[in-house]
Amino acid sequence: MAYSEDHIALAAEYALGTLDAEERAQVETMMAVDSEFAALVQAWQFRLGPLNQMVGLVEPRPVVWDNIKAAIGPTSAPQAPLVLPETPATTVTPPPITDDPEFGSAFDPEPAQSPEPRRLPEARPPRVIFDERNVTALTGRVKRWRGIASAATAIAAALLITLGLQIYKPDALPNAIRPKPRIQTVEVKTPAPALTPSAQYVALLQGPNGGPAFIMTIDGATKNFTVRKVGAPSEPGKSFELWLISDKLPQPRSLGVIGADDFTARPVLSGYDPDVINGATYAVTVEQAGGSPNGQPTSAPIFTGKLIETVPGASGSTPR
Repeated sequence: MAYSEDHIALAAEYALGTLDAEERAQVETMMAVDSEFAALVQAWQFRLGPLNQMVGLVEPRPVVWDNIKAAIGPTSAPQAPLVLPETPATTVTPPPITDDPEFGSAFDPEPAQSPEPRRLPEARPPRVIFDERNVTALTGRVKRWRGIASAATAIAAALLITLGLQIYKPDALPNAIRPKPRIQTVEVKTPAPALTPSAQYVALLQGPNGGPAFIMTIDGATKNFTVRKVGAPSEPGKSFELWLISDKLPQPRSLGVIGADDFTARPVLSGYDPDVINGATYAVTVEQAGGSPNGQPTSAPIFTGKLIETVPGASGSTPR
């Protein structure tokens, strides 16, 4: 069924809750007798329901309710619609007098024919009569609802636009409603400067009389080192042990025993900072077979040396 704009606005105003008690009773009566109109009211309730979730609750002061009650004054009870059933009175025809064997035919010498029974009219559904004064008052409400509906639509559109700007373009909003920027402090630890990748370093370990005894090379990328025996004579029952001595360390650190072969490779420098590796002094002591028993040199170094850069890295640094 197609409804006029007044009926549609009336259903919307009922869903919005702006009708008074008498008008709401009239709308509820229309919903009871017209299922399509009830569906129209339900559709408006689903459509306007989200607006209630977008506005926060504000509890008015008690004096506001007192002023409202004083302005409204006493209200009369809503008038219920009049329901007049259209069921006309029925006429019942008494049964005809027939011959009775006990009394004979004294009452009716000639048998009377039974008249055809009268058909009763079909009952019609009750007809709801509305007061025209109420319809006129509801029509006046329609104009006010149109203004309320337009304002509600504008408010909803403004809220959606504001929400979109806060998410995607917060700088376009005024300062009063612009969301505060989230400041997160991040601590960044700067790692120690690493050795230049692919650079090669070498140290000549020699004694006080001169002449290299060992040649130590370090790869700048992997920090692996190799010690080559050059002129150090071996002593029976003794071992050469390599040490790293730095003023940034509390005591010398052992880099392991130098093997009896010509080349000894170790990866133990990977746990040291580049500054310690570059500035350290590398020394060799004579220890008992297998190295120092307590992790500290047991004799004075007989060969020492410091690193120099022989192959520059990618940054093109100059040799020291």
